[in-house]
Amino acid sequence: MSQHMLTIASHEAKAKDARVHLLPCRIHHDGDVDSAAPYWSPAENSDGSKVAYLRGRKLRGKAVTLPEGYYGSVAEKGDKKREIPGEDGMDRDADVEELPEAIEVARLNGKAQFDEFVIWGHESTADSSADPYVRSIEEWVSFAEQIHAYPSSRDECK
Repeated sequence: MSQHMLTIASHEAKAKDARVHLLPCRIHHDGDVDSAAPYWSPAENSDGSKVAYLRGRKLRGKAVTLPEGYYGSVAEKGDKKREIPGEDGMDRDADVEELPEAIEVARLNGKAQFDEFVIWGHESTADSSADPYVRSIEEWVSFAEQIHAYPSSRDECK
């Protein structure tokens, strides 16, 4: 059985800012859309909340800003390739005497970046303290800061 690997190609010079919306729905369409304007036109209230209607359902939105130093990336699935370990700079275990098995490599191509997204809820604004997406971002940032932090002299003594 072949192994699977995922690579992410970032084209930061080409990346543009994206407006990202997290909707509580499933749309059974996989392809380009000429213009979303006839279907999606959110409005902003005086208190900063957002309101939109999608197929007759009222949605209320709230902007969530990513922490300083972080950004989100909009990616598109690229073509899959089959690579053999040891070729193209990939490491191969020297003790293995049989031919290496090919690895299926899928690539995500970065299309745009964002530092804020709008999370939508049916009839009410999504509760950021209970929303799994907002909580996962907060937990991921906390985890990332812990694994990338340098230990203090007090921590080294333990």
